[in-house]
This record gives sequence, structure tokens and C-alpha cells, in this order.
Amino acid sequence: MTERRIDVPVLTRVEGEGALFVRIEGEQVADLRLRIFEPPRFFEKFLEGRSWKEVPDAVARICGICPVAYQMSAVHAIEQAFGVEITPEIRALRRLYYCGEWLESHGLHIHLLAAPDFLGYPDAMRMAKDYPDLLRRGMALQGLGNDIVRLFGGRPVNPVGARVGGFYRAPTRREMDALQARAEALLPEAEALLRWTAGLKVPAVDRDVSCVSLRHDHEYPMNAGRIVSSQGLDIDARDYEAHFAEFQVPHSTALHAQLHGQPYWVGPLPRLNNNLDRLPPATARLLAETGIRWPSANPYHSIVARAVEMHLALVEAIGLLAGYRPLRQGYVDVSPRAGVGMAATEAPRGILWHRYELDGQGLVRAARIVPPTSQNQAQMEADLRASVQENLGLDDTALRARLEADIRNYDPCISCSTHFLRLTVERA
Repeated sequence: MTERRIDVPVLTRVEGEGALFVRIEGEQVADLRLRIFEPPRFFEKFLEGRSWKEVPDAVARICGICPVAYQMSAVHAIEQAFGVEITPEIRALRRLYYCGEWLESHGLHIHLLAAPDFLGYPDAMRMAKDYPDLLRRGMALQGLGNDIVRLFGGRPVNPVGARVGGFYRAPTRREMDALQARAEALLPEAEALLRWTAGLKVPAVDRDVSCVSLRHDHEYPMNAGRIVSSQGLDIDARDYEAHFAEFQVPHSTALHAQLHGQPYWVGPLPRLNNNLDRLPPATARLLAETGIRWPSANPYHSIVARAVEMHLALVEAIGLLAGYRPLRQGYVDVSPRAGVGMAATEAPRGILWHRYELDGQGLVRAARIVPPTSQNQAQMEADLRASVQENLGLDDTALRARLEADIRNYDPCISCSTHFLRLTVERA
């Protein structure tokens, strides 16, 4: 019996650090472990005793790529605990804020992290020599997202402008006009990007997995909706803990999660699969032209889903910017009270669930935060196991590249839960 061992000391183009161990005996995957070994960050613990006013700025530091989702899940949960009702105008501004984050995060992942895998380059810098216009387009779309987040948050990374009840400052009409002109000019670029991703050659893969996302009565879900699955789940965010279970595994410092005892999948493709009928008409028409059969069970169609959501975010942003009427105040007044609040919003990588218990002064007594990457970990391991089994005939170099692409396809944000990748494959 022969034994083969493959080591990849660092996996590039993922957020954070970790490792993958694979042992193959004969023609079977005997063991596979997706290791996340970064130390715990203790965000939930050090929120205890903090004022409700500090929470949005504190949780924004959990992730430099999706801080808006952390802020929005937190403020929604705290507003629920305090019985706060926001106005339709503030709700619209929050949705625009979310559009900025999706443009920012999806633009980064498509062009700098995933595209080199599909085009056969080791990284975006070397890809840039042959595809300069592709990267310029991506950076322009991402740059608009950055500036939308900056408008509301004061800066594109770790923004500080959101608060429970709304925003510290309402934008001016002139500021919105400037963004609207840029968004309208970029709409053809977003259309071209969607068509380009749909034309990429991707492996033919099908995965039988439960797709979990939010679903709203009449809009594509971003920061509101019920938690649903492709297998029939339909619950309020307050019932999350009755259906989803987190658990520790020996090889990872980040928790795994299961729905009714089974792995599940969150992120742009599950979200799109569950909400095809909530797309704006212009985005739906483009999606129909791709020739891809939707809903899709091929994880590699995640890059198309991200492009769909960038187009959607741009269409939504243009409408929200055009309809804005300047506000005298960007927030509603808030009075703290004792209570428990729970909320889920759609981070670019999937649902992000928060729970806060607060006392009468609005001090946090307990906090629980469940990021999308932790929820996907069990499904990522199942997907990687299937991928190894399907590709046993590849040599070690090709198999390593395939597994790295598989992991990047999930766009794991390991820094949200901890950090990624040393790969070890043993064949006996």
C-alpha cells in the first residue's frame, strides 16, 4: 500500500488562517477535518456589561469586510428588546447601507479571491496582466460600495455611523445625488459582470443540501425576513435556537452548526435559490439569460449568485438614492428597558444571528453571535469530502488546487469566527 502526503502551508485568498487534513485509504476518504485553530476572540464575553450605545461600534470590529451586517443584526436585536419602531425612511437608508456592503464584499470576492481559480492564475496580481479591464470594473463596483458605506458609517472599514434607532447623521441630497450618478453609470458594468460570471467554465457538481436564508414578504432579503430553508423550515429569528444547534469539534476552535442534526448551507447561492421570485425584474431577466438552471445545487454557481446580488444591490441602490428626501434627524429616540432581543440579517456570506439580554439601564447581560462561516463549516467539510472522493484520480497538485478552490468558493470569513489554510493529505 502506498502513502501520499500533501502539505499546503498557507492557503491564499481566504480571510483568516486554518488548515485542512485529508487521509485517503485505498479508494475511500478515511478522515477529513477542516481545522480552524485561531484563538477565540471573546467578543460575546467582553460585550457583557457594555452599554447598548457601544454595541454597534464594537461588533463592527468583528469583521472588516461585513461590518454592516454585524451592526444591523445587533441594532435590530436591541431595538426588539427595547420595543423601538423605526420609520420607513430609516429602514430605506439601512437597506441602502446594506447594498453598499454587498457591492463591497461581493466585488472583492469575485475579482480578487475567486476569479483567479476560474481563469487559472495563482492570484489577482498575475491575472491583472491579461484581464486589466475585468479588475478595473470590479474595483469600480467595489469602490461605489465602499463609498456608500463611508457615507453612512464615516469610513468604509469598521464604520461608526450606525446606532440603535438609525444613523447618527442623515445624508444630504447632494451627497445622495453624487452616488446616484455613479450608480447609474455603473449599471451596464454590473450587467456585463453577471454575464461574464455565467460564462465561466465550472465543474459539474451537484450537492444535496438544505439551503438556509432569510425570506421577506415582498423584497429580496437583506436586513429583514423569516428564516427559511429549501426543505420547509419557516421560522421567526426568535425561534432560531429551537432548530439550530452549535457544537464544538476537537479539531477546530470555531463552532460547527447543524439544522435538525444535519449540515446546512448559507450564503449568496442558498439565498438566491430561496428567493428567485424576489429579484427585481431587471435582475431576473438577466438571470434568465444565463442559461443556468435555477435553483442550482452546484456550489460553483456561487460566483454567479454574487454577481446577481451585485446587480440587484445596484438596482436597489439607484431606486433608494433617487427616492431619498432629506431627513431632519437620522434616528428615532430610544429609551432602554430590560429585555431580550434576537435578530438575523443577511451578511454577504449568509445569515448572521444575534441575541442580546439587556437590563433596565441598557447594559448587556449576555450576548450570543452566530456568524455565517461557523454555520457553513459542517457543510464545507461534507462538500470537501465529496470533492476528494470525486477526484481521487487527480495528482496531488491538482487535488490541492481543487480543494483550495472548493474552500474559497464558500468565501469563508474565518476572522469572523476565528481564522485559515494548511492542507495535509495522506494517502495509504
